[in-house]
Amino acid sequence: MQFTQSDNFFLMAGPCAIEGEEIAMRIAERIVNITQKLNIPFIFKGSYRKANRTRLDSFTGIGDEQALKILQKAGQTFGVPVVTDFHDAAEAEMAAAYADILQVPAFLCRQTDILVAAAKTGKIVNVKKGQFLSPDAMQFAVQKIRESNNENIILTDRGTSFGYHDLIVDYRGIPVMKSFNVPVVMDCTHSLQQPNQSSGVTGGNPAMIETIAKAAIAVGADGLFIETHPDPKHAKSDGANMLHLDLLEDLLTKMVKLRTVVKDL
Repeated sequence: MQFTQSDNFFLMAGPCAIEGEEIAMRIAERIVNITQKLNIPFIFKGSYRKANRTRLDSFTGIGDEQALKILQKAGQTFGVPVVTDFHDAAEAEMAAAYADILQVPAFLCRQTDILVAAAKTGKIVNVKKGQFLSPDAMQFAVQKIRESNNENIILTDRGTSFGYHDLIVDYRGIPVMKSFNVPVVMDCTHSLQQPNQSSGVTGGNPAMIETIAKAAIAVGADGLFIETHPDPKHAKSDGANMLHLDLLEDLLTKMVKLRTVVKDL
């Protein structure tokens, strides 16, 4: 994984879902310009379908193949790897045909068939830690992928359930998961979700994104995961916890400075 060899942290960022080609390309180009300026290895993120929605009328996607083609085009246009999540073992090969990294959603991180299917594609597998699991328990997800002959593994923390409508981040989990000899990422946006609201629409607290990111870099996270959008209020998925795209460069500039200090300690 070449992007993990940098002295800097790496960034997985993009919209929650692929909403259309124009906006996906606009977001990707903006992030590429920022990350090149700051020398941050960048992976463009976009979901081709959102399967885990609270309400039946929630946006789920523009069509699997159409979204995957847009994701692939963004990666090829700007020369960056791309990551997308998938929700069924039968879709692993389809997603792998377009993406460089396959992401296993947090709710599915214990599903053996999904982990094995992702591993067998030969692609890098990013597994999000379940909100219901301890960091130590993620060693078994790592084992399943390794025993399926794939050593290209990333683990991502996205918070732990705290009551019915909130999440909390236990930063002890980053060094614990790093002890499995895999890169560890902090999801700075999903960890601020306020799920299962009475409205059926997930809430969030994006004002705390910088706090989450700072703490993650301070304890040695290898990467940051940030969903970002030029108009979060009108994003079709997870707008309540996304970072406004206009705020990304300032945030990443601070994180680069912090990383420089931390790596010398």
